[in-house]
Amino acid sequence: MQGIISSDAYMLHRPGQQTCPMVFSSPHSGCDYPSEFLHETVLDSHAIRSSEDAFIDRLFGAAPAFGAPLLVARAPRAFIDLNRGADELDPAVIEGVERPPHNPRISSGLGVIPRVVSGGRQIYHGKIARALAEARLAAWWHPWHDRLRSLIEETRERFGEAVLIDCHSMPHEAIDLQARSGQPRPQIVLGDRFGASAKRDVVDRIASAFETAGLRVSRNMPFAGAYITQAYGRPPRNVHAVQIEIDRQLYMDEDRIEPHAGFEDFRQLITGVIAEITGADAMAAAEAATLAGRNPPLAAE
Repeated sequence: MQGIISSDAYMLHRPGQQTCPMVFSSPHSGCDYPSEFLHETVLDSHAIRSSEDAFIDRLFGAAPAFGAPLLVARAPRAFIDLNRGADELDPAVIEGVERPPHNPRISSGLGVIPRVVSGGRQIYHGKIARALAEARLAAWWHPWHDRLRSLIEETRERFGEAVLIDCHSMPHEAIDLQARSGQPRPQIVLGDRFGASAKRDVVDRIASAFETAGLRVSRNMPFAGAYITQAYGRPPRNVHAVQIEIDRQLYMDEDRIEPHAGFEDFRQLITGVIAEITGADAMAAAEAATLAGRNPPLAAE
């Protein structure tokens, strides 16, 4: 029986039995906004959501039905960014932080405690206390990464390898920029840090699953992977990490931050991709897809 392990920092959807070496994560789909944070921000309740990978957890919700755990963030990206290192502290938004060596993520306001959301819009009037930043790391960042690390290690010990599928979405305008440069417009971008975080055959298998589903795939352009792929991808130890970016226009209205009319069809398409990646046979895939759509896991720990 599938089950959910819940904490303030995450929801872990476990399969009844893990049957494959894949671990799925969704670090940016969190939408539990602490009330004190909403009082601190200068943005309204809609604008503050613009950095979310909204609904990515729902798109990949069938993973446990195919024997793979799915770790979902609860805290939103604008509050704390789990795809950044705990030391990526921005002196422009946190009091008492020394200016670090050049880090383009921090410079652009996208450190572990973000300064801006999409479009460069400021989250705060001024700075927040260092103690507040450290409390966020202790309550949300460390529990998430402790759980992710343990999932990966458990999986590697059991199967001899672990493949982390790090699930994200990308604004359609990010792909427009690539299209205007004369490059093909991808719908899926796979990031393996140019081979540093995963072996080629692992990435080939994931790319093939998306391409078989009729989606255009590119690798590492314009997104090669961030902290999670960098921190966890260790191919020599048989631990692979691949970041997946999905064009938001395929399943949602970006302006309204709502699923559009094609959401369910696209979710079913992604369910087929998950089946392919995890190696589920056709009959098991059909049954699991039906169960995932109708009966989300209810048991909690």
